[in-house]
Amino acid sequence: MTEIAIRVEDLGKQYRIGEQIIGYRTLRDTLVDIAAAPFRRLSSGIRGSTSIERQETIWALRHVSFEVHPGDVLGIIGRNGAGKSTLLKLLSRITEPTEGIASIRGRVGSLLEVGTGFHPELTGRENIFLNGAILGMKRVEIERRFDEIVGFAEVEKFIDTPVKRYSSGMYLRLAFAVAAHLEPEILLVDEVLAVGDAEFQRKCLGKMSDVSQQGRTVLFVSHNMSAILNLTKKAIVLDEGCLVLHTSTEEAVDHYLASGFSQTGERLWRADEIPFTAAPFRPLALRVLDPDQRVAETLRSSEPITLEFDYTLDKAITGLRVGIVLMTNRGEYVFTSFDTDALEQFENFSMRQPGRYRSRCHIPADFLNGGQYTVTVIASAFRVKRYFREDGALTFNVDSTGSPGAHWPESRPGPVRPWLDWQIEEISVDDIVA
Repeated sequence: MTEIAIRVEDLGKQYRIGEQIIGYRTLRDTLVDIAAAPFRRLSSGIRGSTSIERQETIWALRHVSFEVHPGDVLGIIGRNGAGKSTLLKLLSRITEPTEGIASIRGRVGSLLEVGTGFHPELTGRENIFLNGAILGMKRVEIERRFDEIVGFAEVEKFIDTPVKRYSSGMYLRLAFAVAAHLEPEILLVDEVLAVGDAEFQRKCLGKMSDVSQQGRTVLFVSHNMSAILNLTKKAIVLDEGCLVLHTSTEEAVDHYLASGFSQTGERLWRADEIPFTAAPFRPLALRVLDPDQRVAETLRSSEPITLEFDYTLDKAITGLRVGIVLMTNRGEYVFTSFDTDALEQFENFSMRQPGRYRSRCHIPADFLNGGQYTVTVIASAFRVKRYFREDGALTFNVDSTGSPGAHWPESRPGPVRPWLDWQIEEISVDDIVA
């Protein structure tokens, strides 16, 4: 019988919506509750329902079943709120399932949030040893990998500084280095790599590839379809907490993109979708507009395209820049642009006061090639704080009708298809001799 690294059977997680947060309780409060419990049960029985039953609930994950073999690298894809992070939290034992079981064979290292498992008051050095001990490693094993971890994270100068003083980038580098180098048999990685810069993301993807080649198991959540395609051979697609597909990565990615799981044309944010860490920045809407300023899912490459992002600021922010990352549907970068790239804009909006704003970006006609594109939105203060980022916030399609060379019956590779200035001239033999 083939050994299984992870077996998930009918797994589900239910949450209560709007559950009351109970403050500090005294011994007297507890004793009174114990004495009153029989009367509450009698009362609820007479009414035919309990207070818990009246509370609204939501299934973040339900009826999910799959198996992962040792050495497999499994991609997990789906739109925001599909249940991807909940699945990894259940596998990491951060939270308990409401129903079903998840059997794991091996030591688990997880990177679900920036600095998972770190104690802010401890130094980087102390956190490395703390995380190693949590994973069940002996001190001599941790010491053997210590220099490699610090070198990978590039935090040598700050290794004896409390991590609460680290920037988000330093925090992430050290957290990933610890998770990947302390020899877990199973590595769980959520979309936290979006916090790092492009060079560090490449290092992380390379390290995860090395981990998988060593026969260890990796579960990787990402909205970057290029990373999913390059790193994994199998993938599962989640939608509204249910497992939709478990197949080869290529088939899973194509199904995800073709099924419209990602937002198209316009993205509107509900209050419960915005992480508290984004404050005082609050995203409202992101939309793609045609030349008539109408929301559109498909646009012509021969016409200009407008992307506009609405948001509010509850407090003033200094140095805020709002931008987009445009990518192909397979995760290839097309460009990154911010609303304060122009020096004049940067100076005029060095501080943005509380209020509602709209940042608008114009993509010129005859620039994009035909195909499907995804838009990632970012709001940050350079090297200070990243307030908000959502990968694959929306998608749109570009029709190449009327684009350069459209009269040729062939597809052209590449994300851009610009009109370039060509000249043709005939050179006579006399001109060549001269």
